[in-house]
Amino acid sequence: MTTFFRRKAAAVTLGVLALTLAGGGIAAAQPTTRAGAEVGQPGVRQPGGNTQPPVSAADARAAKAAMRQGATLAAPPAAGAVAFAVVAANGTLLHHSANVVSVTKYGAGQYQVLLDYNVVLKAHVATIGTSDPGNVPPGGEVAVAPRYLTPNAVFVQTRTSGGSAADRPFHLVVAN
Repeated sequence: MTTFFRRKAAAVTLGVLALTLAGGGIAAAQPTTRAGAEVGQPGVRQPGGNTQPPVSAADARAAKAAMRQGATLAAPPAAGAVAFAVVAANGTLLHHSANVVSVTKYGAGQYQVLLDYNVVLKAHVATIGTSDPGNVPPGGEVAVAPRYLTPNAVFVQTRTSGGSAADRPFHLVVAN
């Protein structure tokens, strides 16, 4: 009886192996030569899309002036306090705390939020959102980073859910 089961198990194993190989293999995937964006995978970043725009001389002067203004008018928020900004998709500063000075829109989905104190070692958090109670903001994603060569600014990049740069309203919080 055991010999019968051994022969039957061997036959079944050979049959499964033959069908698997005839069907293309277990985990053999066809290699693709097309890029991820051509295949249509969501979230694939476009080349050069993860860089910040250069800091202009006017931006540098405005940042220095904001730092001087912050030093004379108000101290940075205490530890545990936050600075916040609600920004429209077109770059308009809708609501903000006292330490937020301005917003500059550079291109599709690229924003700089300028504050009056150094925010390099602070926590930056952003989310897609609007302040309109009757409106749901469009879907998308947002990324936040310290602004290149500007210690008192935060760079915000908004994108569609598919990963391409797009203007989106957002809320930003800088935790101290």
